[in-house]
Amino acid sequence: MPLILTLKPGERVILGGAVIKNGSSVAHLQIENQVTLLRQKDILTEAEATTPCKKIYLVIQLMYIGGGLTPELAQVYWDLVRDVIEAAPSTNDLISQISAYIVDSNFYAAIKVAKKLISYEEELMNHATALG
Repeated sequence: MPLILTLKPGERVILGGAVIKNGSSVAHLQIENQVTLLRQKDILTEAEATTPCKKIYLVIQLMYIGGGLTPELAQVYWDLVRDVIEAAPSTNDLISQISAYIVDSNFYAAIKVAKKLISYEEELMNHATALG
């Protein structure tokens, strides 16, 4: 069954590794095969990856759109994970879920859990600032 993708004016999407930006009107695309797809709301740029958990998200995003887990991305991912768990052990459950998805090459599911990790990181930072 094909996927119908509706893009708002100016909205970006990563489709099969290509960044596509919609024009000035609504567009409807019909995707008829399996392909990596990230909508603009799920895309994180390198400039936006300003926290450790956002960097983890970015690495997973690169795995997803780049075709998999490379030795280089694996090294970056595990270094970031080690640092985050050391700084905030309470992130271990979310990171364990993410890591299991990565091992299974289910990068899109890992991205979804990484979004939760970013939200949790924000909660921790807000709590620390309030105590500060």
